[in-house]
Amino acid sequence: MEQRKHWWNGKWGRLARKDVYLRISGDQWYVEQRAGGSEGTSHFFEHDSEDAALDMIRAILNGLDEWRELSVRPPVR
Repeated sequence: MEQRKHWWNGKWGRLARKDVYLRISGDQWYVEQRAGGSEGTSHFFEHDSEDAALDMIRAILNGLDEWRELSVRPPVR
């Protein structure tokens, strides 16, 4: 699975931190919505297209948090 994008709500700490990831594997797109940092709880959503996955991400990011897109290093080939 290849990670394409990552957003973070800019807050530190297990109780406040939220992350959203966009990933792809084959023809399937995946959105991971995580609360609580690396030790937190994740919810995964599968989509048939990048557009559908990005629509979901836009809905998640629409709120009071100040989301930041973090850089993702391109895969080594």
